[in-house]
Amino acid sequence: MSGVEACRAVEAVWRIEAARVIAGLARQFGDVGLAEEMAQEALVTALEQWPTTGIPDNPAAWLTTTAKRRAIDHLRRRRNYERKLAEIAEDEQHEPDAAALVGEIDDDLLRLVFTACHPVLPLDAQVALTLRLLGGLTTDEIARAYLTREATIAQRIVRAKKSLAKAQVPFEVPDENERPARLAAVLGVIYLIFNEGYSATAGDDWMRPELCADAVRLARVLATLVPKEPEVHGLVALLELQYSRFKARVDAQGEPVLLLDQDRTRWDRLLITRGLTVLEQAGPTGPYGIQAHIAACHARAARPEDTDWFRIAGLYEALALIAPSPVVELNHAVAIGMAFGPATGLELVDEIVAAGTLVDYHLLPSVRGDLLVKLDRPAEAEAEFTRAASLTRNERERALLLARAAACRPHA
Repeated sequence: MSGVEACRAVEAVWRIEAARVIAGLARQFGDVGLAEEMAQEALVTALEQWPTTGIPDNPAAWLTTTAKRRAIDHLRRRRNYERKLAEIAEDEQHEPDAAALVGEIDDDLLRLVFTACHPVLPLDAQVALTLRLLGGLTTDEIARAYLTREATIAQRIVRAKKSLAKAQVPFEVPDENERPARLAAVLGVIYLIFNEGYSATAGDDWMRPELCADAVRLARVLATLVPKEPEVHGLVALLELQYSRFKARVDAQGEPVLLLDQDRTRWDRLLITRGLTVLEQAGPTGPYGIQAHIAACHARAARPEDTDWFRIAGLYEALALIAPSPVVELNHAVAIGMAFGPATGLELVDEIVAAGTLVDYHLLPSVRGDLLVKLDRPAEAEAEFTRAASLTRNERERALLLARAAACRPHA
């Protein structure tokens, strides 16, 4: 195996095993920051040694053992290690075999999920730490995904780990009383990561596939860790169904293609089947479960005109009752417009405008422009699309909106 091949293999192993290695170390040493630092040192050692020695039979165990030794050396240098060494030695005396470790590894991962998304951290830090510890992304990869300087992401992660240590956040799964609220935060972080990949808020690209893939993978892992939580399955189903449209959302030039204009033969039928299967395990009344049912309505429609917009409108109405927001109201208005006609949809959109919400949200004038086009009011529609283009920070989306505005102008 060449050095380049070995390095690629090391990187692949790291992406798969990093979260488990860090989680196991965090359980043993009670410090997420130390666990992540020592795991990174083990990775550097692997990059140095594996091209010569070859990849070990159990790379995750090799990384864990190497990182553990580094951590012990680190504690010894701090002359603060006797108690920790005794605890670790006690753990190792009773260490189960590999088969018995499966449940423990799952527990460690679940602890890591809840720690990375602890409420002591601001949301941007939760996202960065989740991608770093559970997604296995480097600071450079996270920075590029969110169009932020690498130094900013690095500082964010460092501050997050210091905040966890300062607050003495225990490396544990919250008790039954705290778990629902904390689980909601975890789901929210994964959903936010997916949405940023699905419709990038800024930059030159319409989508960021890597972020979507990481979010789907994180959701699947979470579903294996807490299989009895319906909303977790709701999120998995939602992401699978949304992700199924990925290839159809851009044309050959990378330009955005709107939902009703997409070639549905390019939708991933395997992802749709998986999403619909998982949906059976989702709760019917949770926000992610309801959104998954909405996505399922689109997935089941072979043609745009086959879409059950009446059901979608009803689902958005149900969503507004349990998770009210102006964005949900806007989506409800779109569904009403499709089910009962653009005039009815426009009335609801104008109510949102009159309420003064979503003032800087580019999709509000975009939706209004679309409804005005259907009502044969092109001059007004052009103004709305132009305003929407001025509000978005995504270059591909801006180009699409300006093209829609130009299409509203009378041609000589």
